[in-house]
Amino acid sequence: MSNTEDPKVTTAPHIEKEELLAAGKWVKLEKTTYVDPAGNTRTWETVKRTTRQTNTEADGVGIIALLKRTLHKDCVVMVKQFRPPMGCCTLEFPAGLIDEGETAEAAALRELKEETGYKGEVVGVTPVTCLDPGLSNCTTQIVLVNINGDDMENINPTQQLGKETQFVEVILLPLDEFQIKIDDLLKKEKIVVDTKVYIFAMGMVQAFFKPRELPILKQ
Repeated sequence: MSNTEDPKVTTAPHIEKEELLAAGKWVKLEKTTYVDPAGNTRTWETVKRTTRQTNTEADGVGIIALLKRTLHKDCVVMVKQFRPPMGCCTLEFPAGLIDEGETAEAAALRELKEETGYKGEVVGVTPVTCLDPGLSNCTTQIVLVNINGDDMENINPTQQLGKETQFVEVILLPLDEFQIKIDDLLKKEKIVVDTKVYIFAMGMVQAFFKPRELPILKQ
């Protein structure tokens, strides 16, 4: 006896329309009407930045900056700041929005200088990546930067903070103990770690320690 079911109708999911619900200086809320893969029309609430430039797909950059100094461990340059939506301080990579006409590389070096005072060299850039796709269309590019800590301008760096970011604390964490130092910080302070930071920390544990462990054979 055959138990064949009719195949489900499939279609390419797509946006039908976007309606503005509310707008502020930095963000706006839209009602998004879309068609799902089964052909059903649905709605979603979407948060968007109002600052995205017309000539770029990314809203901003995140910066993984490694400080390299003679006779010191390589350190990751981090920033700690109070974030009103969280109601507490967060531990993050330096980051910022891309200005009109700016590349991701140029934005990263500018933001790094402003937030930390360090001058670095770009050694890698990721493709455009999403941050919280269930909530927002906000995108970023992660820029890898090396900092020569022996250069005179990087020995005693001076931040160049604006009004919006005038309370940013720079924290240096050793690369080979990155997750350990973050966990220690979490025990001492009420602080939330950015997801990108902790995933990077977990990756560093894998890179530094897992290759040295011998596999355990199943009996």
